[in-house]
Amino acid sequence: MTTIVLGTTNEGKVRELRLLLSDPRIELVSLKGRVPADFSVEETGATFEENAWLKALAVCEATGLPALAEDSGLEVDALGGAPGVYSARFAGESATDAENNVLLLERLRSVGEAERTARFVSVLVLAVPGENGPERRASARGELPGRIIQGLRGDGGFGYDPLFAPTGFGGRTTAELSLEDKNRISHRGQAARALLPHLAAWLDEQS
Repeated sequence: MTTIVLGTTNEGKVRELRLLLSDPRIELVSLKGRVPADFSVEETGATFEENAWLKALAVCEATGLPALAEDSGLEVDALGGAPGVYSARFAGESATDAENNVLLLERLRSVGEAERTARFVSVLVLAVPGENGPERRASARGELPGRIIQGLRGDGGFGYDPLFAPTGFGGRTTAELSLEDKNRISHRGQAARALLPHLAAWLDEQS
């Protein structure tokens, strides 16, 4: 069995990715306990793709194991694409989900219903050890369109899920969907399904 380190300590992401990338040949493990407590990656990329690669590269180098990293976030049209790559730290470097959601609602206070369009974006990058250092083996991107509602609804998911109503689900937020439904339509689910053939091809090479 091949161990792949997920470049995150976010347990919500870990749970979703384990379900989405289920394969009997791999064990997906959290970053927690695999690197020093003060390990961090400076996300200096201007895009989700750049940040996902930076994280995958750093985790692969630090652990000596294949690493799968994701960068994801929310793009709101009325805010010019913000919070974008700053989604997790929209309200500050150590911001909680609640603080980010409060700030988002504040920024959209005067924005009408029709202009509250948005999308979730996810990019996954697989880095594997190589003779000359980590190599970028595969990447995939997924997007989920929707809109930002006026107030929090639902107690599932994490991040901006209680404020995001995906297109085609009758106004329900991603925090109101079952995990099965969310994985079926989500940006992370789309990216994972796009990555699976590349992951399988790499695993075939290892056997």
